[in-house]
Amino acid sequence: MAKIAILGAGSITFGPTLLNDMLATEALAGSTYALMGPTLSKVQRVENYIRKLIDKNGIDARIYSTTDRRDALKDADYVITILSIGGMGAYKQDYEIPMKYGVDQCIGQCVGVGGVFRGIRTIPVMVDIMHDMEELCPKAVLLNYVNPMCAISIGMGWSSDIPFVGLCHGIQTTLDLIAGYTGVKKEEIDFLAAGINHMAWFLKLEKDGQDLYPLFRENIEKPEYYINDKVRCEVARHFGYFMTESSGHCRSTCRGSGRTRRRSTSTATNPCSAGNPASVTDFIPVLPTSTRRPITCSSRATT
Repeated sequence: MAKIAILGAGSITFGPTLLNDMLATEALAGSTYALMGPTLSKVQRVENYIRKLIDKNGIDARIYSTTDRRDALKDADYVITILSIGGMGAYKQDYEIPMKYGVDQCIGQCVGVGGVFRGIRTIPVMVDIMHDMEELCPKAVLLNYVNPMCAISIGMGWSSDIPFVGLCHGIQTTLDLIAGYTGVKKEEIDFLAAGINHMAWFLKLEKDGQDLYPLFRENIEKPEYYINDKVRCEVARHFGYFMTESSGHCRSTCRGSGRTRRRSTSTATNPCSAGNPASVTDFIPVLPTSTRRPITCSSRATT
């Protein structure tokens, strides 16, 4: 049966959640799950929890932990990445360094300065993973949950022919919210969602062919709903459609919805530090096609 390598498996949020779903998938019965992370104790914590699920429910599955990425990847059929390079310590710097220079980010994970920081330290590791896959499991499919999703996907696509897809759970979780706001069961909603990661839109919401958007728009104007999702509700007012991500991610990606702060000791003319409300993404250049080159890395990171 299939071998599924999960890199960054020490994540207490994504690790158990993904494994719960896979263990409940009949087509994956008999699979082997290789859990890999740089800190064995964290990975084993997830392994111990999953072993209890396997034993209690009589599930046909095998699971083991390792800190060796190459061991996890060898002969894998699927590779799932849920890692975070630098952990919360690096994430803290993604927020605090821009703030020092007047750029107030809401999340700073996928766009703006924080997104650039995260991408710079993560893309080389993802490229190294794909290069290892070319040697150890060239027919495997890579499923990536790591942010900044769009930037990482571009880097991966330029660097390897390994098949991959970028995934996010925003659509599913927002559909739960929409079901509650409309009083319609999630499984009864026919929807169409499209866009880029952390900025996709529900273009259609229907039940039995009936448009649910009029009811949904009416309800999000009610204080008890609006107060829970102010930014997304305001965006829906202007654009007519609801975004798939939280108000935090929505604020990060919508121009003019962030804040900048003037530094009292600075005379800099940079628009981001002079109180200009424009999004920091306005000042990030896009490389012309002629300058694009495959990304190469000398490190062999195991995270």
